[in-house]
Amino acid sequence: MVYYILRCAITFVSSLALRRKVIGKKNMPQHSACIVVANHVNLLDSPLIGISLGRKVHFMAKEDLFHSRVIGWLADKFGAFPVARGKINRRAGRTAVELLSNGQVLIIYPEGQRSLDGKLGPAYSGAALLATRGCVPIVPVGIIGTGKLKGKWWFLRRPKITMNIGEPFSLPVFTDKPTKDEITGMTREIMLHIARLLPEDYRGSYTI
Repeated sequence: MVYYILRCAITFVSSLALRRKVIGKKNMPQHSACIVVANHVNLLDSPLIGISLGRKVHFMAKEDLFHSRVIGWLADKFGAFPVARGKINRRAGRTAVELLSNGQVLIIYPEGQRSLDGKLGPAYSGAALLATRGCVPIVPVGIIGTGKLKGKWWFLRRPKITMNIGEPFSLPVFTDKPTKDEITGMTREIMLHIARLLPEDYRGSYTI
């Protein structure tokens, strides 16, 4: 119940403060498990993508958010669970696998952190490994415009934000553990799918 109240509240506030456009919503699976991968520029990316997909979603979020009692509570109620950056995250991995096995939507930012310049940066392999392990499709999303949400009075300008949802795709299924090169290749494929949904100046090293 709290999740849906938060989603309605975020949707209402965003309609006042932003001009939000969602492209390709038909590409989002409506009933089955999937991993949503997206670029990450602003802290507000998570709530905005959460209200744009038309389904209840879950996030991997940096554990620092949960150090604040209020923010941690809000993040938890909106479907986030903590992951420690730069460490082995067995607990987070088990949570992710369990969510996918139960037909849920899991959102991952492959870069693992917000981009300071708005461009795609190096990615971690977590999304690729989860997708192959769970045999679930990946839905790429390009988030455009949230880099403008800066300063105290940005909402007075009502910036235009676009959520560009791409077609689902699947990674190869391996009978044996994939090699390091195979994991690197799958991770790059994920980032190229995101890059195709972004303007050229957002793509960084993933130029198509």
